[in-house]
Amino acid sequence: MHDRVTARPPISASWRRSRAAGVDASVQAAPLVFDRDVIADARGAHPLEPHLPMLEALLRGVVDETEHLMVISDADGHVLWTQGPPAVRRAADAVGLTEGFRWSEDAVGTNGIGTALAAGRPEYVYAAEHVAHVLHRWSCAGAPIVDPDSARVIGCIDVSATARALHPAAVALVTAAARLAESRLENAMLARDERLRERLLPHLRGLEGAGLLVTATGRVLAAGAAEWRGLRVAAPEPGGTVTLPDGRTAVAEPLGEAFLLRLRGRRAGAGVPRPRAVAKSGGDGPLLTLSFLGDGQSHALLDGRRFDLTLRHAEILALLALHPRGLSGDRLSFHLYGDVGSPATVRPEIHRLRRRFGGLVRARPYRLDCAVEADFRTVRRLLDEGDVAGAVRLYGGELLPRSDAPAIRAERDELAVRVRRQALERGGADTLWAYVQTEPGHADLEVLERLRTVLPAGDPRRAAVASRSDRLLGAETWRHP
Repeated sequence: MHDRVTARPPISASWRRSRAAGVDASVQAAPLVFDRDVIADARGAHPLEPHLPMLEALLRGVVDETEHLMVISDADGHVLWTQGPPAVRRAADAVGLTEGFRWSEDAVGTNGIGTALAAGRPEYVYAAEHVAHVLHRWSCAGAPIVDPDSARVIGCIDVSATARALHPAAVALVTAAARLAESRLENAMLARDERLRERLLPHLRGLEGAGLLVTATGRVLAAGAAEWRGLRVAAPEPGGTVTLPDGRTAVAEPLGEAFLLRLRGRRAGAGVPRPRAVAKSGGDGPLLTLSFLGDGQSHALLDGRRFDLTLRHAEILALLALHPRGLSGDRLSFHLYGDVGSPATVRPEIHRLRRRFGGLVRARPYRLDCAVEADFRTVRRLLDEGDVAGAVRLYGGELLPRSDAPAIRAERDELAVRVRRQALERGGADTLWAYVQTEPGHADLEVLERLRTVLPAGDPRRAAVASRSDRLLGAETWRHP
């Protein structure tokens, strides 16, 4: 494999990686990883999908009027989009340089896509610098695209052509396209950050002592100490601990799309908070955040102070969050107990809630007189916005799964159906994998089988999915011989 050829350092490093991966120089084409019926789902779930028109417009003058092919892959080198003239596309099809094929270094050796992804920087690969002999008539330039939110490579943009047609300056072109895509991703991220800060800052201000407001990827959105802003911590897990920039540890409190990191040992609020006037524009009034998804302890945060809740109190707060204009005693009792309920049954529970949360729980009608964030409402909003990956990531399980209240059951079932359906219809491998980690998805055979088809060969998750599917299929066969 090029043992006697003097090569540029990036190419010789790529040859060594290819040799270590056992790549055969006689390979005739890249391997297929996505069937045609799966590729549309993989595209729709990829964060670059909304920015594809911009990338196509930027490179159209190059790839349409010459002999160049534009290729965009995901972080694993799976080709998701291509664009180019018919003659070049036919030649590319012959070597698998088209949608659904894998172009990582460990699959086909040194190439513009796989080498750029492996090196983490733009790379140019010319003719015989390719490991595979069949690619010696090709040259390619690729640049990785980094997601500014997670700081991870999410894909690669590549321009390929026959060896005589591609100028080395093409690497500058794909680098510019990658930077433009990253800029678009960053603008969208900054807009989300500002919305999160506007909604969630009351929790940070309510902490006694240092704390941070961070994204699910660990980026610091706001902090009590100015020097922490703009830094990154480990991605939080609900209820887990995170090391802060000064070396102390904090507990991660979920806030829907973000986390509040509170110093360990801080006592959760137990007294009655003093309600403040609610600002019309949001941000200055009290903020109540409800965490009601999954089997964990249902709890609320009021301006950074945690309150564990009984099931009945969680049900009432959930219903008031779903009806911001308020509910009469009759309607609230009907939502809680059905036809057997009465306002007299509700009044003592409302009284107990008011003792804990003060004047934030109003009467006539019963309502919450503060800004409210609720994880189940956030999941519904993300689904409405088309952010299936974000919705599934936040959906830790069903809404108050132990509740028998009629209105809670209806909301729980509707949300569960929507999350599952959109995960199946629009979720990529990562989204489906996240869904099968939830309690509703753990034994969902249809979702597991769908995930089995979209996970590419070599993905370590395939074995776990196949094992779980086989167990479920075996159980079905045993029950219905």
